[in-house]
Amino acid sequence: MPRLREVPRAEAPENVRKYYEALFGDRDPVAEPGTATGTPGNWWTVFALVPYVFDHATSHFGMFGMFADQSISQLDPKVRELAIMRAGFAQGSQFVFSQHCKAARRFGISDDQIAAIPNWQVADCFDAKERAILAWADALILQGGRASDDLFEALHQHLSDADILELTYHVLGYNLHAVMCKALRLEYDDVDERIREVPVPAAGERADWAGAAWDNPPQSD
Repeated sequence: MPRLREVPRAEAPENVRKYYEALFGDRDPVAEPGTATGTPGNWWTVFALVPYVFDHATSHFGMFGMFADQSISQLDPKVRELAIMRAGFAQGSQFVFSQHCKAARRFGISDDQIAAIPNWQVADCFDAKERAILAWADALILQGGRASDDLFEALHQHLSDADILELTYHVLGYNLHAVMCKALRLEYDDVDERIREVPVPAAGERADWAGAAWDNPPQSD
């Protein structure tokens, strides 16, 4: 369940309701969740809590995707989706990664390339341009923007200044959504924390040998 309250259809302001109608039809998305792509749809119902934030976020989506004016963006959509997929994976957002795998296929990115996103560094299905794009996404997400001159020059061999600005903006925009979805437990990121202490075995169960050795170190002669 999302950690924040969802806004039902009856409470949605006009700027939100048009998206509800496009995504959910006549249904109340809180009482009857689910979109045509199989997502719960609670990103929309939670972001609707603050209409101006909703507007800002959807204006980013309006640059591409189902609500886009395709004349706005000059960036090759394959470039964009390759980088956003990697951003979603690197940030650990199942929602961003999964949704943009589907978008990637629509723009001609192969299933082999999608499958190789987690280990792109050792995959042979990416050319020099694609590897530079993926490395740029890693520098933005995993290194906090500490991109080397060598990496920038490798990317700049394939993309214009305007392309690099737009690519960087989109990757970091989706980093925001990846982090928010995890923190607020939205969509496919409504998952329990898996990193936790594993309990010590009960009496009679096999103990971890390293732990047992540490607790009972061998005695010297």
